[in-house]
Amino acid sequence: MKKKNTKTYIGIVIVAILALLLANPNWLPLPAGLKTALAETEKKNLLFQSDAHTTIAQILTLLLAIALVWLIYQIVKLILGALAKRGGRTQTVVNLISGLLKYIAVIAGVVWGLSILGVNATAVLAGVGIVGLILGFGAQSLIEDIITGAFIIFENQYSVGDIIILDDFRGIVRNIGVRTTVIEDAGGNLKVVNNSDIRNFQNRSRNNSVALVLVAVAYSTDLRKLEKLLKEKLPSLKEEHPDLYLTVPRYLGVDELADSGVNLKFAADVTEENIFAAQRMLARDLKNLFDDNGVEIPFPQVVVHKGD
Repeated sequence: MKKKNTKTYIGIVIVAILALLLANPNWLPLPAGLKTALAETEKKNLLFQSDAHTTIAQILTLLLAIALVWLIYQIVKLILGALAKRGGRTQTVVNLISGLLKYIAVIAGVVWGLSILGVNATAVLAGVGIVGLILGFGAQSLIEDIITGAFIIFENQYSVGDIIILDDFRGIVRNIGVRTTVIEDAGGNLKVVNNSDIRNFQNRSRNNSVALVLVAVAYSTDLRKLEKLLKEKLPSLKEEHPDLYLTVPRYLGVDELADSGVNLKFAADVTEENIFAAQRMLARDLKNLFDDNGVEIPFPQVVVHKGD
């Protein structure tokens, strides 16, 4: 990432120097007539006043305009990149703006360039509007994706970094673009979904989650003594794993009188990103706690009677 930023900085410096030279024709080793023509063309075309023929001066002015658009794009991109480091909703909005910025830069560069070459920019924009209207009837899904993406951002339904469940896919939101949302599951698999197809999802990052564990004990277990033991020992589990448990694991009571034993339910408040790790750790801690205190955890057994 740092290497990429370094290249961007170098590119900005080079383009800035080029733009500065082209903006000051007298500094260039060019014939006097060409310098004058370049200066006049820049004066006209950089203000979107283009009625001259295509000349070397216009081409150089076109290069200057492209350089300026690219320079502004890179500077704004760096600023947005710095803002995106804040994460959360800020990163989400920045990603959306960055996606729009590419299209804006390209459109601005094309219209400005055509204007410099003598093409009527107003007519070009009008033509683009008509073509856009025609294409809009055949690209309703695209428009729907863009509008839905805007509602997702402004209504703050989810942000980059949130964990959501969409259909049967659970993952972290990695990017929210103009048209699509990218979700990554625990295995690193990416799911790219059109914004308009995102319905009936769960945002699991807005509130704390609960890790639930069921543990069976033998019917011969004295539940009164066991519950007293749990009241004394459960707080120590929070002290051992403060990075996983947000609260002291809780004993919720008897969940079921099963065939092989009595099922007891336990819970702990955790963050959604740690829910599976916390469930595994809580099950391990309870197993060790029961073993250390002689509490039997039953398992199915088969009794075979041998006939005479």
